[in-house]
Amino acid sequence: MPRIAHFSLFRLRVPLKKPFVTSLGPSFEADNVVVIIRTDDGLTGFGECNPFWTINGETAETALAVGAHLAKALIGHEATDIEGVYTVMDRLIFGNNSIKSAFDIALHDISAQAADLPLWKFLGGKDRSDLFTDYTVSIGDPEQMAADAEDIVNEGFPVIKVKLGGARPGQRNGDGDLDIRRIRTIRSRIASIPLRIDANQGWDPDTAIRVLNALGDQGIQHCEEPIPRWQYMELRRVQEASPIPIMADESCCDHHDAQRLIELGSCQRFNIKLGKSGGLFKARKIIALAEAAGMEVQIGGFLESRLAWSTAAALATTSPCAKYFDMDTPLMFRDDPVEGGLAYGANGAITLPQGIGIGASIKERYRSGTQGIEVG
Repeated sequence: MPRIAHFSLFRLRVPLKKPFVTSLGPSFEADNVVVIIRTDDGLTGFGECNPFWTINGETAETALAVGAHLAKALIGHEATDIEGVYTVMDRLIFGNNSIKSAFDIALHDISAQAADLPLWKFLGGKDRSDLFTDYTVSIGDPEQMAADAEDIVNEGFPVIKVKLGGARPGQRNGDGDLDIRRIRTIRSRIASIPLRIDANQGWDPDTAIRVLNALGDQGIQHCEEPIPRWQYMELRRVQEASPIPIMADESCCDHHDAQRLIELGSCQRFNIKLGKSGGLFKARKIIALAEAAGMEVQIGGFLESRLAWSTAAALATTSPCAKYFDMDTPLMFRDDPVEGGLAYGANGAITLPQGIGIGASIKERYRSGTQGIEVG
């Protein structure tokens, strides 16, 4: 069995075409961390994470620092023993799911290569022709958001995701009346295409109930994380009063969170992100729980490149409960740092890579000259 011989960790920064704005604030670039793992028999695995400060509590700097400790602890470990690797990582440090996801992705890349299979086949997935990403409208002025939505329709995307929940200056919670106006302004110009809304924890429970009922006739598929993650005990009250299905996002990081939300009856759907769950190993546990509970899930993410998204797309093939796909962020990059990987086609169609492993790597020019961390 291949054993881990060497780690390379480095920062990957790619500017966005325009700011990506949520109720948690604006992002101007993808500030990611790449992990490259090499084994003693010559296999190389690539992993990546986007440490999203306001959700994961991690930054590129902390991810690199923690990643160095993880790497030192894992030298010599069997590369295909991912459960054992996770035991080591979780014993070493609590949380830090973002950087752990990069390690997990790289090791799954190696494991699939060792099995001489594409990652999606290694995971037991089935080739899907129904993988279509939505595209996201950043939060802002209602008229500008409506214009952005029109552009998305003209580009052929089948679904629009709309960010809501932003507070006015001096306010603590999102402006519900403004959010209602945002959606109605979009709907006045976009008649039929399905919408998804995401408040990113921006409303208090009463505001959430009021807004969701006001928007119940607007053709909305679901609402992600309407209230603060720490108010998960209130989430059931919101979903029982809402005509729009509730999807847990920030309140559902790993499988332990998912189990708690299921037991509480808090939501109808989960948004699974590799960077929240810690990678495929725990994301698949969430899917198993969702299947057992008869729930649907969305495969989402942060500002990762097509490298991590190729992994997320492979995850999407493993279960029919994966019904929704929010995989648009690489389309927001000014440049593409990835060689190989999934491809975006017309109308948001996603084509899986067919090479063994993930089938994606970081282009050499993004690796050369970087000041990274070498272990082993």
